[in-house]
Amino acid sequence: MPELPEVETVRRGLQPYLEGHRLTRVIIRRSDLRRPIPKDFASRLEGGYVRELARRGKYLLWYFEDNTVVLQHLGMSGRLSLFEDPPPAPSPHDHVDFETEAGVCIRFSDPRRFGLFALSDTASLAVHPLLKDMGPDPLSEDFGGVRLMERLEKRKGPLKTVLLDQHVVAGLGNIYVCESLYWSGLSPRRRASSIRSGRARKLADTMRRVLKQAIAAGGSSLRDHVQPSGELGYFQHHFAVYDQEGRRCPACDCKDGIRRIRQAGRSTYYCAKRQR
Repeated sequence: MPELPEVETVRRGLQPYLEGHRLTRVIIRRSDLRRPIPKDFASRLEGGYVRELARRGKYLLWYFEDNTVVLQHLGMSGRLSLFEDPPPAPSPHDHVDFETEAGVCIRFSDPRRFGLFALSDTASLAVHPLLKDMGPDPLSEDFGGVRLMERLEKRKGPLKTVLLDQHVVAGLGNIYVCESLYWSGLSPRRRASSIRSGRARKLADTMRRVLKQAIAAGGSSLRDHVQPSGELGYFQHHFAVYDQEGRRCPACDCKDGIRRIRQAGRSTYYCAKRQR
């Protein structure tokens, strides 16, 4: 599933082609995604002027001039492709086209159909069921060690598992939690509530650094992530621990290398010597 860097990469790739442009046509070929696309979706957006394309956690937010907001999640396999020339004939997995007055087509494809589109408005967006209980964004200006410590202090579960909870911190997934914990020197097994002051500050700073590095690299292309231009991300070539089981630890002299354990049904990669 795309995590924060992949969604942010998509946002930045589409921003020049959506912000300040008007949608002339919305074509829905299949509406039965994770949740049904609203029946009035196309009619509410056609003719609409896109004021801003933003992100909240793993969601893209399309803000329109009339205060309509589209919430979009890419799901497991969703992608948005950009065509400045007439697009190719749609495949069975191409579910929605957005056409602008500039002749650009933005096509949403999703083989597994776990993506979603929902409609809201600016006044009620903060209390929308998809967003209202979401934790802080680790790239927001007000995120830091103190706020992270507050989010963790009552959590008794393993740190790795707790950080995957979107109610604690928004946008993180398996890849970037593993990488952030490695570079912070924190064990994924450590109780979340034990992360106090200095450790919390270091972890928050490391999260921001890892996420920004991944965004600069275009995200991680493992299975489905492709930038709107069609380019792959390349942060996967810089993984320290994720999917590196048995390989040499890049930042210490441990003999065992990177280990893999299962936590809450997910693979966790870490260095038992470096991470405490």
